Amino acid sequence: MTAHQYASLRPLPPHDWSAIRTHFLFFTGKGGVGKTSVASATALRLADEGRTVLLVSTDPASNLDDVFAMVVGTSATPVPAAPRLAVMNIDPEAAAAAYRERMVGPYRGVLPPTALRSMEEQLSGACTVEIAAFNEFTSLLAEHDVVARYNHIVFDTAPTGHTLRLLTLPSAWTEFMATNSTGTSCLGPLAGLEAQRAQYAATVQALADSARTTLVLVSRPDESALREAARASGELSLLGITNQRLILNGVFTAPTGGDTVAESLAERQRAAMDGMPDALRTVPTTAVPLVATDLTGVPALRAFAGLTNSTGSGDATTASASSVDERLATSEQVSANGFDLADLVASLESAGHSVIMTMGKGGVGKTTLATAIAFALAERGHTVHLTTTDPAAHLLETLGADRPAALTVSRIDPVVETARYANEMIAAAGVLDDESRALLEEDLRSPCTEEIAVFRAFAQVVDEARGSFVVLDTAPTGHTLLLLDAAESYHREVARSTGVVPEAVRALLPRLRDPRFTRILLVTLAEATPVYEAGRLQDDLRRAGIEPYGWVVNASLAASGTTHPVLAARAELEWPQLRRVQEVLATHSWVVPWRANPLVGAEALLALSDHTR
Repeated sequence: MTAHQYASLRPLPPHDWSAIRTHFLFFTGKGGVGKTSVASATALRLADEGRTVLLVSTDPASNLDDVFAMVVGTSATPVPAAPRLAVMNIDPEAAAAAYRERMVGPYRGVLPPTALRSMEEQLSGACTVEIAAFNEFTSLLAEHDVVARYNHIVFDTAPTGHTLRLLTLPSAWTEFMATNSTGTSCLGPLAGLEAQRAQYAATVQALADSARTTLVLVSRPDESALREAARASGELSLLGITNQRLILNGVFTAPTGGDTVAESLAERQRAAMDGMPDALRTVPTTAVPLVATDLTGVPALRAFAGLTNSTGSGDATTASASSVDERLATSEQVSANGFDLADLVASLESAGHSVIMTMGKGGVGKTTLATAIAFALAERGHTVHLTTTDPAAHLLETLGADRPAALTVSRIDPVVETARYANEMIAAAGVLDDESRALLEEDLRSPCTEEIAVFRAFAQVVDEARGSFVVLDTAPTGHTLLLLDAAESYHREVARSTGVVPEAVRALLPRLRDPRFTRILLVTLAEATPVYEAGRLQDDLRRAGIEPYGWVVNASLAASGTTHPVLAARAELEWPQLRRVQEVLATHSWVVPWRANPLVGAEALLALSDHTR
């Protein structure tokens, strides 16, 4: 890292941090980066400085109850240990469920059950949940007495650029959604929110007002999280939301000549920050050190807020770490349980030819695990096709030059597939006025559209599993599969006006539901948010009639053998999540240790699935 880059990452002094005094603060970032902890510490610090603060979470995985050690409801509740701070949850899942019932309820007893299920699934996607949440917190901001009562309103989880763009399109407020030949899309909820039009417009305007709003991008110092932060920054900047700050949470440094896991982690973080996307380099940045305690309770949050403004190196801890002997015993206990990748590969091999899919949120290591599994199966003499939809997967670099001849590699390019699909849909829509075309084009930029676009390419690859192993990195979600299973929704979302359904696509869902043909692995980290999100994904798959083969907990510090005090204490925090996966969520589970050596090339990949390496 250059001297200039390092200087830009030093924690801000207290007066600069306290200078974030806009009325509204929105914290955004991918799951598991620590948004809630950072937002909560910020809100508490402002309150301790004598400001009145309301902290609102719109995150489906909100853990404000745990963070503040109190029951947090859907109305503002003062924090006993910080009377100037009030907290509340907005439950987007409940809001989306209420909206679905308002839309579907009038048709109960009128339409057949299959049609009702199709309508409900149409309104079960992430876009529906996000817009329902947006409706809830814009309603909050419309209450002028609430806005006037607080010096600061802090939101944990901001709306995405995609959602905000929808709300700037005039056509979203017309009957286009219900009457145009393109049919209802992931934007469907907007058709029922006409009454909130002025309220939404005022909220979008407030977000773009740099005198009133600061958008805080929260990231980990790793490549995947920084890419997501850069994407969000760019999308929001295009909408005029330019008053942004970046917080790098969990920055870690380690002295040389000590624990190899600690040294490797510090070096990887330095490399990620050195390669920070250009879009983030001009954003004012604060580095928050990695802490070794669970950030629950007001005292822990106050200590965390103090660390945010310290000049420490990032390896300080706010609690005593476990002894070296206890840490090593914990690591040995994880290994002794037999939940490792060698057992997983042996289990997959014994089951015979199949489709193997790794699924999970970004940054949990799906691509590396898929590559290691494919490599190991090919080394054992099986014909294997490895493919991915991740544009940053770099499969060939990960595999290295010495990959087995039995292993073929390809990539389904989401950009290419989505562009092809979008062009087909626009052509099928026929002649549209400018506003209707703008709405359709925005619809086709949604995450749901991308999943559906690559679905057809997946179907062709899956067909190969009748005579070989096919390993797919990043599979369609359960919601997408259910959407495609409903005849009406399939016509709308895939064929639109053409109604053309390829035979490979028709056969795909039955194959995915067949446990002899398909084995889905849910990949997570031993942290609360990734485990929660993987659990939601499992629920989606089960709604689609698909039972996951098992869970893989990746990059576990508890299984790494680290003796560094901070990392050893962090490893201790993994145990509740490991137990939840092994005892509650998963039928079968495997734990992969965090490894000091880069997972690149034959030797490193085989080491993941070979006890002797």
